[in-house]
Amino acid sequence: MRPSTLNEIVGQSKVLKDGSPLLRLVQAEQQGAATSVILWGPPGTGKTSIANVIAMKTSRRFEQLSAISAGVKEVRAIIDKARDESTLYKRGTVLFLDEIHRFSKAQQDSLLPAVEAGWVTLIAATTENPSFSVISPLLSRSLVVQLESLAEDELSTLISSALTDVRGLDGKVSLADGVAEQIVRLAGGDARRALTILEASAFTVYSCDRSAEHIVVELADVEASTTEAAARYDRAGDQHYDIISAFIKSVRGSDVDAALHYLARMIVGGEDPRFIARRLIILASEDIGLADPAALGVCVAAAEAVALIGMPEGRIVLSEATIYCALAPKSNAAYAAINAAIQDVNDGIGGVVPPSMRGTGYADAARFGSGAGYKYPHDHELNVVPQQYGPDDVQEKSYYNPKQSGRERELLTIWQKLRAIIRAENNG
Repeated sequence: MRPSTLNEIVGQSKVLKDGSPLLRLVQAEQQGAATSVILWGPPGTGKTSIANVIAMKTSRRFEQLSAISAGVKEVRAIIDKARDESTLYKRGTVLFLDEIHRFSKAQQDSLLPAVEAGWVTLIAATTENPSFSVISPLLSRSLVVQLESLAEDELSTLISSALTDVRGLDGKVSLADGVAEQIVRLAGGDARRALTILEASAFTVYSCDRSAEHIVVELADVEASTTEAAARYDRAGDQHYDIISAFIKSVRGSDVDAALHYLARMIVGGEDPRFIARRLIILASEDIGLADPAALGVCVAAAEAVALIGMPEGRIVLSEATIYCALAPKSNAAYAAINAAIQDVNDGIGGVVPPSMRGTGYADAARFGSGAGYKYPHDHELNVVPQQYGPDDVQEKSYYNPKQSGRERELLTIWQKLRAIIRAENNG
């Protein structure tokens, strides 16, 4: 079912619409222009298919390498041949390099002279963000095209085509009610996986009755062919960052169900549970803070429990911490407070420590006036006294601004009263 024309490519309507950079690239290739391109997207979104279509539309030689198995030696061999073709026959070369993110910096550097000289038009495919996985010189010489996972209706269209197309099942297989929807769900936006499940399910039925001229795939056949849905997660790639980001944002937004969904995807994808627990600890301080101080304790305990018992039981601990944090009142006041204070320090704000606040644990402390005038709070009934604690240029600063959320609602009142007493001395 590999597409032979752009019209046969299912999905990617945004990057293949009239006037799009990629479509202009294909047209430019037909006219002999040379522009390298980096196709970035999840598995099964059409990166290789688009590269093949571009190759078929050009008069250039087509070479293909996989960064998984190729090295500098293979790259240089192709470049040498491309240089000869360009010099002797005025013919360019298209190099399709799959999984370019697996190439080291040195290996990617070896491509630069050929790309810069125009001997090679590079079409590279990657599942990882090229901003991090592709060297800057190559990136600046290439058009980056981001592909997206296929939508459910696009996967349904692909399945329908595969059932009838002579390159597919040629009308010899039909699907019972609900089977197409189940395959779409299991594919998780991956066209290749959808076709693999369809083929495996059809073969499951055919292997039971090889004399049948037409077979019908039932839900049970799909279940027998695949045991679990595709976990859209790559712990070493973009999915690692995207899913943990979505997880944290869901907890921060108090959506328990979404948070548990992303937690499940990380667990099924094999993410280190200690990493998840550490992120929950950070979230407990950054997004919940003093609105519910217990959240930090819950997350620290969860991290210790996960380290102690491991997986799969650790999933229950992570679930408990996730649910607690998602339902907890939220405040980023502590996070904002320290950031504001650090910013002032970086900006040079912060004069000398008031004499009364200085240490007295050295011989000449009294002679230099250190500690003179300090009022010991415990000598007073309320355990708080009017006194200048901060440097002069910080006295009017207000870093901690409690929110009207959870426990912090009470802290707001307390802090306002304390601040009024402490600052009374400065107000006369």
